Amino acid sequence: MGFKIIEDRPTPPEVYNWRIYAMGCCIAFGALTFGYDAAFIGTTITRPGFTAAFGIDSMTAKQKTDNSSNLTSSFTAACFFGAVFAWPAMEAYGRRVALQGSAVVFNIGAIIMSAASHQLGMIYAGRVLTGLGVGAITGVVPSYLAEISPPPIRGVLVGYFEVAYQIGNLVGFWINYGVTKTIDLHSPAAYRIPLAVQLIPGGLFAIGTVFMIESPMLLIKRGHEAQALKNLEYLRQLPSDHIYIQEELAMIHNRIAEENTVAGGEGKGIKGYFLGCVRELRIASIRHRAMLVMGMMFLQNFSGAITINYYSPSIFKAIGITDTTLWTGIYGVFKATASIIFFLIFIDRFGRRKPWMLSAASCGLLLIYLGVYIKLGHPQTAKTLSDSTKKGGNAAIALIMVYAICWAFGGNGLPWVVSAEIFPIRLRSLAGAWAGCGQWLASFAATKAFPEMLIKMDWGVFIFFACICFITVLFTFIWIPETKGIPIEAMDQLFSGPTRHAQFKQKKVYPPHGFPPLESILEDRKIESPHEGNKKESVDYLEHGAV
Repeated sequence: MGFKIIEDRPTPPEVYNWRIYAMGCCIAFGALTFGYDAAFIGTTITRPGFTAAFGIDSMTAKQKTDNSSNLTSSFTAACFFGAVFAWPAMEAYGRRVALQGSAVVFNIGAIIMSAASHQLGMIYAGRVLTGLGVGAITGVVPSYLAEISPPPIRGVLVGYFEVAYQIGNLVGFWINYGVTKTIDLHSPAAYRIPLAVQLIPGGLFAIGTVFMIESPMLLIKRGHEAQALKNLEYLRQLPSDHIYIQEELAMIHNRIAEENTVAGGEGKGIKGYFLGCVRELRIASIRHRAMLVMGMMFLQNFSGAITINYYSPSIFKAIGITDTTLWTGIYGVFKATASIIFFLIFIDRFGRRKPWMLSAASCGLLLIYLGVYIKLGHPQTAKTLSDSTKKGGNAAIALIMVYAICWAFGGNGLPWVVSAEIFPIRLRSLAGAWAGCGQWLASFAATKAFPEMLIKMDWGVFIFFACICFITVLFTFIWIPETKGIPIEAMDQLFSGPTRHAQFKQKKVYPPHGFPPLESILEDRKIESPHEGNKKESVDYLEHGAV
């Protein structure tokens, strides 16, 4: 596919302007909120000051394990429901207002948690509210970015979201380290400070939403054509009569017409469109993509990384490290740096498919080493470590850092990018919420299950996650196509016809670059609808016969 950015059509250089990148940065502030959460919560809820203040130190071992699991998983469960409500909220009130509302909900939750002194229920309430806010953010952002991004830098702008997540993650790690080294861990400040710091990313995101502009597509749907044109001129820095602007306006009108076609027969408004989208599942390639998104999110969350984020102190302790907070922070530095480099520089050059397969295979091998080392060396239970065990531990530390790098250019953010690209434009607003639901459902399952898995499986948990990584390689090789630079109008062809279950043949089917010329798609497309009697599984509004 080449080491270059592929454009879907001749694109004036003005389109790649500072405003579109600034919008991407404003949106990315939302990822700071749950990036920080992933890093700080696991350590904070185990501090002596927190456990004493909220009565956790008087619980039984089983109750402590359940409480730790519930405190982390309540957040991800709330994120799921936040993503569920994101789509109707953004359709009813707009993308900008939906994001502003999610910022308000998140900050209220953070304030409640920071104000709690002895009431564990307030911590749970705060976790639920912050989760609802974060879930709504992840449900809205894919659609919003898809509507304002020029296709050639779509991956980069989505990558900003992942970069911000890693920055928030990094800050969380080092906030915990600073608290550990400078504050009495039995004091309320040891947990209040990390809880209160949530308001910094939450506040930055709230401020960022003030400077966001509404999606031109939504404005046109509401009949505000003049304001939509003004917003499009602002984003592209081109005059309204420029051919690029006129083409984009035509695409927006086509998308709205297609959404209206989807809702045909089911009534107008949000309800009609939702029922129409459900009816779209009659088309095999749409069902296939919906299942792929859910599969990608589950493979991402069960590949070991989220468990290292939430329970890194326990994992480092298991391989014999005493200063677990320091090494957890170092792990975060490696992961964040690698993510920033990949998503800002390489994602729209190296693509999605091959990096993910290489990443998953590498992570699987590294996890096997960790599991075998813990099995043979017993670093956590041995009173004194032999020289060979110490050397094995040093290698394990190094390989965890390598894991961070490998994870950064694979499952770390690519499922979000791919899920934002593969659906037809008429379904993408609801598809974004679907991807968010899949992510948080999988995250909830992983964070809820991991404590018990670690107790019952011990070293075997690493082998389990390694197997998931190898399954990810196979899954990606067979079902995930390369979507780098491919026009949205061409996605239907990639998921229908002979390559649906054999994406490794993608180049053979669509030479020379893996997808057909955009002009041929526009000429061949037939706008049809499932409710109009079309029974062919491989045909939908933009799809045509297999090549």
